[in-house]
Amino acid sequence: MNNRIYLDHAATTDMLPEVAYAMEPYYVKKYGNASATYELGAEAKRAIELAREVISASIHAKPNEIFFTSGGSEADNWAVKGMAGEQKMLGKHVVTSQIEHHAILHSCEHLEKLGYRVSYLDVNRDGIVKVEDLERLIQEGERSSRVQDKISLISIMYGNNEIGTLQPVEMIGALARKHHIAFHTDAVQAVGQVPLSVKRLPVDMLSSSAHKFHGPKGVGFLYVREGVKLPSFIHGGGQESGKRAGTENVAGIVGMAKALSIATKEMEKRSKEITGMRNYFVKRVMQEIPEVRLNGHSKKRLPGNANFSFYGVSGTALLVLLEEEGIFASAGSACSAGSTSLSHVIKAIEVPKEYAYGTIRFTLGRDNTREELDKTISVLKKSVKILRQEE
Repeated sequence: MNNRIYLDHAATTDMLPEVAYAMEPYYVKKYGNASATYELGAEAKRAIELAREVISASIHAKPNEIFFTSGGSEADNWAVKGMAGEQKMLGKHVVTSQIEHHAILHSCEHLEKLGYRVSYLDVNRDGIVKVEDLERLIQEGERSSRVQDKISLISIMYGNNEIGTLQPVEMIGALARKHHIAFHTDAVQAVGQVPLSVKRLPVDMLSSSAHKFHGPKGVGFLYVREGVKLPSFIHGGGQESGKRAGTENVAGIVGMAKALSIATKEMEKRSKEITGMRNYFVKRVMQEIPEVRLNGHSKKRLPGNANFSFYGVSGTALLVLLEEEGIFASAGSACSAGSTSLSHVIKAIEVPKEYAYGTIRFTLGRDNTREELDKTISVLKKSVKILRQEE
């Protein structure tokens, strides 16, 4: 479909030509195993370490604080399960939020089966966690003598993948650090989109995934602050300082570094452009379509995210009508797009039922144009009208 309009960049992004070009030699000519001692292997090893330097510089970390993974889900699982296991003698209470990605929520459910206590913080109508509830849990844990009450890990995402709301991560991190509690943030939607500095951000661990910023699929990284003890997640060889076994995805790592380098250099300009287009899109939708809600905070949100709930329509049916016109959006997280149940995020922010099932997420990217948004608005108005008439 040549005239397609892609508005689902939170699900994945297209790989930049420069990224593919940087990766290609490591599939064809520079194909050595980075663990080999001869020159072909050493060449691959040098490429990995250079990528580590580029990636660490982009978030103001040290190279030895970056560990490569297969993506954001692995990084999230490693951070939550690994740190919970490492800290279990100090506390078996993990705190997260109701609106986390399923990689976090399902990891926490796994811990609950192992006897851990997990608290899921409420969020307000904008999808922002209630820090006062976190403070209360910390104080209760400090007063208690039970290991299940003492908090050993807090995991709160940086920006929500469905409604785009940015969390008060600095405030939460400062609170965690004050009470000597490990703090992880799932920054999969934020890295490459908004400025991030682990020198300023009081986090112990941070997850990222390359395909969210025009890099390849199947590769990501976990930042682990120097001095934080995180056990190995995959056992085998001595790759990644003995922390994550397995032959390295050299081409993917090189591509991720190239993509993040470009995203970092262009961030200020791109963010301003995308935010401007998003605001234009949101304003027109809210003004021109009756009975519609914008989900998430109006300003404290990821640059390209616009999540709407339309009264009295089926989001699934609306997506079908949009796709017939070559417009691609989603009903929420791509990781749960096949589910017919209501999004846990939309439930958590208490969207009324008559609106909730008509929820659509649009996420803009670097190549979207105002003309594309104008067409999308036109099709959206027509489609909502059709579906409401069918009720």
